[in-house]
Amino acid sequence: MNSTHDIPDPRPVYARAAGQLARTVAAVGPGHLSAATPCAEYDVRALLGHVVGGTRRIAAVAEGGSAEGPDVPAWTSEVPAEEWPRLYDEASARLTAAWADDTLLDAPVTVPWGRVPGRIALAGSVMETVTHTWDLARALGRDQELDEELAAFALTVAQRALPAEGREHVPFGAVRSAPQDAGAQARLVAWLGRDPEWSAPTADR
Repeated sequence: MNSTHDIPDPRPVYARAAGQLARTVAAVGPGHLSAATPCAEYDVRALLGHVVGGTRRIAAVAEGGSAEGPDVPAWTSEVPAEEWPRLYDEASARLTAAWADDTLLDAPVTVPWGRVPGRIALAGSVMETVTHTWDLARALGRDQELDEELAAFALTVAQRALPAEGREHVPFGAVRSAPQDAGAQARLVAWLGRDPEWSAPTADR
């Protein structure tokens, strides 16, 4: 995903995606934190830490800082369920403010997947946000309410940024099959190596 000519300003899409994720985070209760998610390496608590930490890192990129940092911050284990909505809201507000300058969209920035124009970095953040919203919503049994337009945008980004082959050095599994009549959300998660039919064995629903 190297050309910027046909990539619109991702900021309005990010705002919608962040709002959708915020509503999902607000549904997390204490009994959910140790529940499994479609990301085998994350329970709900670790997924929340990954999301908040990643959002802060993309904000830091626009602020002139670094996107480096632990995948799951150490403080994650100490956060009670009721604090996660505030932490995510603060992180997404910081990201929005950091990317407010239009000139950043075409300025080169360094993110974990390379040095790219800002709009591509932010489009990648939309993909991450939408995908992890599905991860969390599916863990909570709330994925039927997700926005298919957001998933379609994220799927386009994913297919341009992440080829089907040669995934040995990226944190995504092999492409999985999705039902022929599957919507954008199922096709997105299948492209990113998740099982679209995954269901949580112990989610408190």
